[in-house]
Amino acid sequence: MDDFVLARVVHVLSVVLWIGGVAMVTLILLPVLKQMTSPKEAMAFFISFRRRFAAQARLTTLLVGLSGFYMTFILDAWYRFVQWQYWWMHTMVLIWLLFTFMLFVTEPKSRKQVKLPPQTITAQTFSAIQRKHMVLLVLSLLTIAGAVAGSHGWLIPGGN
Repeated sequence: MDDFVLARVVHVLSVVLWIGGVAMVTLILLPVLKQMTSPKEAMAFFISFRRRFAAQARLTTLLVGLSGFYMTFILDAWYRFVQWQYWWMHTMVLIWLLFTFMLFVTEPKSRKQVKLPPQTITAQTFSAIQRKHMVLLVLSLLTIAGAVAGSHGWLIPGGN
C-alpha cells in the first residue's frame, strides 16, 4: 500500500470515528440525558462521558489534520484553496479548525473553570448543548457530502 492510500485510509477512518461520535452524542446521548429525572446525575454522567470522548476526538482530529495535510502536499493540491468549486476543502479545514480549537483549547479550559451549580442544570441545559452539537453535526455532514462528491469529480461547473 503506498503512502497516499494509507493516508486516505487513516483520514477516512478518523473522520468516521470523530464525526460518528459527534452524531452519537447529538442524536442519542443528549436526548436520553435530557429525559433523565435527575439533571444533576445526567450532567455528572455527561461530564464523565465527554472526558473519555474528548480524548478519542483529540486523537482522531489530530490524525485527520495530519493525513489531510499530507494528502494535499503529495497531490500538490494547494491551488484548490483558491478555486471556489473546491468549497468542500475550505469547509474541511474550517470544521477541523473549529473542532480542534474546541477540543484542545475550549474544552480543557471549561473543565478548569467553576462548575455549574446543580440547581441551574435542567433539561434545557441539555437542549442548549444539543442545539450547539446539532449545528456542528449538520455542518460536518454537509462538508463530508461535499468532499465525497467533489473528490469523485462532482464539481460545481465554472471553475478554472
